[in-house]
Amino acid sequence: MASMEFYFDKGPEPHLERTKAILKKHPELRQFIGKKNPWSALLIVLAVSLQLAIAWFLRHQPWYVVLPVAWLFGTIVNHTFIGLLHDASHGLIFRSRFWNDVFGLIVNAPMLVPSYVSFKKYHMKHHAFQGVYELDADIPSHWEVRLVKNIWWRKMLWLLLYPLVQTLRTARVREVKFLDGWVLTNWLTTFATDFAVWYFMGPMAFLYIAASFWLGFGLSVVGGRLIQEHYVLNPPQETYSYYGWLSWPSCHVGYHNEHHDFPSCAWNYLPKIRAAAPEFYDTLKYHTSWGKLVLKFIFDKNISLAQRMVRKNRGNIGLDDEVIPDVRVAAGSA
Repeated sequence: MASMEFYFDKGPEPHLERTKAILKKHPELRQFIGKKNPWSALLIVLAVSLQLAIAWFLRHQPWYVVLPVAWLFGTIVNHTFIGLLHDASHGLIFRSRFWNDVFGLIVNAPMLVPSYVSFKKYHMKHHAFQGVYELDADIPSHWEVRLVKNIWWRKMLWLLLYPLVQTLRTARVREVKFLDGWVLTNWLTTFATDFAVWYFMGPMAFLYIAASFWLGFGLSVVGGRLIQEHYVLNPPQETYSYYGWLSWPSCHVGYHNEHHDFPSCAWNYLPKIRAAAPEFYDTLKYHTSWGKLVLKFIFDKNISLAQRMVRKNRGNIGLDDEVIPDVRVAAGSA
């Protein structure tokens, strides 16, 4: 039966040491560190336009047509948003922080809930303090573990409500300042888009946008990413990659070991990193199907929300340090 206690590791997050080892053996990978991908800005414009166009064409359809389209297709487009929003948060589109944030707001606009700026804040802490319960909002809260346990219908409900659950988790990360001018701007742009879709396209178009976001963050095929990234299904390994067919439309957001090892590399370079250092990646457990993983997570009684690695060791990293460990390793300062 599944344990209701987290795994515990005494050391710091594992990826800094992996980055050092990989660069020592493959110094040629330095060429990808800090390299931007401005073409992601064009992808953002195209993906946002596509999602809004689909909403427009569905504006007169009944809900029983809108919801299946959102579940089967809209969630995948929303996952494209996630991959591109993720790169914007790491500053991997442009050299200018301002323009990365602008395009982060643009890609977040048709995602129902303003999340880009807050995601950026908490995601950087996830990288720097992976597994530190007080700072890593990706770790389930203790109340989630106790409430959901390993009961299949509760795990299914947890996935369905995941956007709400993730929001509630941030309350425990008290060392991170939540509200600032960029957060307010994010609220304005996303809620204005919500209003515009409802007012100019109608409730069915808004339902498509809302369902694409909500289901795309949990109870859908692409929702498997939530389990894939850090659920410890092959202990003691705590980070897992995904190499399935949905990788391309998701902008390789599933290449999670590669990303944690080289967070300063844009999404299109992550497969090249894996190809150049197969002895560091192909020897790890990885996933090839998000859909199968969702079903396994729900119905396997040996899996609970407690299958995560936690730690107290912060690795001598400052709370506000810039999250560029690969840049520091390449420069010989880490």
